[in-house]
Amino acid sequence: MDTDEILGKMIGAGAEDAVVEVTKSLSRQVRFARNKISIVKSWQSETADLFMAKEKKVIGSTVSDLSRIDQAISELGGMMVRMAPNKDYGGIAQGPFTYVDVPKTYDPAIAELDEELVEMVQDAIDAAIRSGAERTAGVLYTTTIEESLATSNDVVAKDRGTWVELSLRAFTEKDASGHATCSARTLGDFDPLSVGERAGEVSGRCRRPTEVGAGRYDIVFGPLAIGVLLSDTMGFASAFAVESGFSFLAGKMGKKVASPLVTLVDDGQMVGGFGSRKFDAEGVPTQRTPIVEQGVLKTYLHNTSTATRHKTHTTGNAGLVSPHPWSGVVLPGDSKKEELFSDVTHGVYVTNVWYTRYQNYYTGDFSTIPRDGAFLIEHGELREPVKNIRISDNLQRMFERIRAMSRERQWIHWWEVDVPILSPYVLVDDVQITRAR
Repeated sequence: MDTDEILGKMIGAGAEDAVVEVTKSLSRQVRFARNKISIVKSWQSETADLFMAKEKKVIGSTVSDLSRIDQAISELGGMMVRMAPNKDYGGIAQGPFTYVDVPKTYDPAIAELDEELVEMVQDAIDAAIRSGAERTAGVLYTTTIEESLATSNDVVAKDRGTWVELSLRAFTEKDASGHATCSARTLGDFDPLSVGERAGEVSGRCRRPTEVGAGRYDIVFGPLAIGVLLSDTMGFASAFAVESGFSFLAGKMGKKVASPLVTLVDDGQMVGGFGSRKFDAEGVPTQRTPIVEQGVLKTYLHNTSTATRHKTHTTGNAGLVSPHPWSGVVLPGDSKKEELFSDVTHGVYVTNVWYTRYQNYYTGDFSTIPRDGAFLIEHGELREPVKNIRISDNLQRMFERIRAMSRERQWIHWWEVDVPILSPYVLVDDVQITRAR
């Protein structure tokens, strides 16, 4: 059943506004632990995301069994008429639109990978062991997607994409580990060997970590570590998060929220961007949207409804429920990675974090625990590894204290980083470290 046919059934069920997006995907996975491959599997899926509205009564659902599409539409139509109107609903975008293919977001070589995935994982494991690790664990995924979208406002759109990503943790002893990832849209940009090498090197360097006292330290954040906080910030830029009181960016339009060194962009059109795509859930073409420009908050991310309430235009970030980012892109700094360390007299290098929690979303107060290798920096040199520390600070205050960023950037996307981030290494002054147990 194609999208036009489904759309017609939704309108026949009473919808004034209707959106249907059918997604077909093929996914492959290779999991490994203790240097051995444990799971190799692949699966296909076909789903339909449905959205219906009438007289500001709004309802939506995802159907994973398309043989039930008629029943699902009938049930949604029946529930829609009994719902209370949503006064905040502002309709969906009016088409038609013209779309441009985003280069390097589909690679048939990824779609055709099969046994080669096992070889890639084994190469990464071997590279980690050569670099100092004793054992490894992780997962490699590939995904191929075809999307078809149609709306009652004269939108018809199609897109396709491929992704390949590897996450590997390397271990040498109980408190000595390193983590590295690689995320790409084309096979030419995928480098599993470097993942093993980077993770293995960190794990080999952080044997027998020591404890340090609580206090304020200058911190060099690796891309994995700062990527977690930047990914969260991208979500906080959604107008829905701002209106709901879950964003430290609320009420700060046109104001300073970070160092002048920081320009943070949502880019759905970036060549090879890990989150790049042609259109949003309303069929609006994606775009490049500066969120923070030279430290100043420039915009929130909008769909048609939030843009109407804020008296502005959609930014092409619609989801069926609320606007959301595609890819966070941090413009590069002007320093080499090594120069960030040389500028630190007394500090810590944090390669990764996890268990990031917000004590107050509205103010940006948070804490996070450095994971894997973390090292003291003394007079520009990496010294002994450290453990049992927690970063407890305020997101805006920390961003305002960014002193330098590297030219080198990496795409970061794994289970702690939901919104893909093209992130540099970042040096932040005077960050609060407490003890973690």
